[in-house]
Amino acid sequence: MITTNNPKSLNPFHQKIKHPLTKQKITILQINLGKKCNLACNHCHVEASPKRTEELTPEICQQLIDLINDFPQIETVDLTGGAPEMNYGFKPLVEAARKRGKEVIVRSNLTIFFEPNFTDLPDYFAQNQLRVIASLPCYLQDNVDKQRGAGVYNVSIQAIQKLNQLGYGKEENLILDLVYNPPVPRNENFSLTPKQAKLEEDYKTYLKDNFNLVFNHLFTITNLPIGRTKQYLHSKELYTPYLKFLETNYNEKTLDHVMCRNQLSIDYLGNVYDCDFNQMENLKATTAEGQKITVATLLEAGSLDIIRDIKTANYCYGCTAGTGSSCGGALV
Repeated sequence: MITTNNPKSLNPFHQKIKHPLTKQKITILQINLGKKCNLACNHCHVEASPKRTEELTPEICQQLIDLINDFPQIETVDLTGGAPEMNYGFKPLVEAARKRGKEVIVRSNLTIFFEPNFTDLPDYFAQNQLRVIASLPCYLQDNVDKQRGAGVYNVSIQAIQKLNQLGYGKEENLILDLVYNPPVPRNENFSLTPKQAKLEEDYKTYLKDNFNLVFNHLFTITNLPIGRTKQYLHSKELYTPYLKFLETNYNEKTLDHVMCRNQLSIDYLGNVYDCDFNQMENLKATTAEGQKITVATLLEAGSLDIIRDIKTANYCYGCTAGTGSSCGGALV
């Protein structure tokens, strides 16, 4: 653990990297379908909850389907939220992408399987060979329930059991990955995420021994200081010290692998961002001329590759600290 004693000396991220971070060929389309969710986790950077109503519209959904149909270079359609399954457009986007042979990721909270009108989801996932990336921020019950709400751990275990029964974690085309998030820092004794490979072993051993569960991969994701995490850090006067801690652990080797390089993040209004975190901070992607980019802009241009420089901010230290962090876990 490292304690930061001089928080005022934070170096801006754009100065740290010394050159603009540039886009590579876009192969991943990540779509945030909306903020409706059956949970309100205390680390949620989207600030989703059952009280939120924002979601995709039919018009934007059709534009996204056009995008999927028009651009063979898209290899992966990554659906997130909120609980993506609760928001308009989930199944139409799944089916459009699968029809085109794209990998489809659904970022599921697992507990949605037990909500009214959503009990068919495990079978639907399996029928469409969706890759499931599911939040399970610890393999121990107490830690999960503290972060995500009382009872969430047991329901999540039941959900994984359902997926295992359908072949998830066992069959080649039924991939189940889990996500570890560390607890939100409560003092200046900050720490980086544990080594991903070792923690994956621990998860697999514990879940197999105690519940006879299996899964494919574990992703360790750093808590970025945005959304509810940002609010909490500010309330404890930890926001700048936490950023300084992340900067202290900056690893230049992660830059070639950060998710914003080959990904577009799209919100429920059709706005385009370099990544999901920029989306939550409303830092929109622009053309070299400074024009805001929407899905309609991409369709009109006939290209996904119209962004030159990636928008960065100081919270980018969260993706580049230690072994790095992205929607796919550690980077190096």
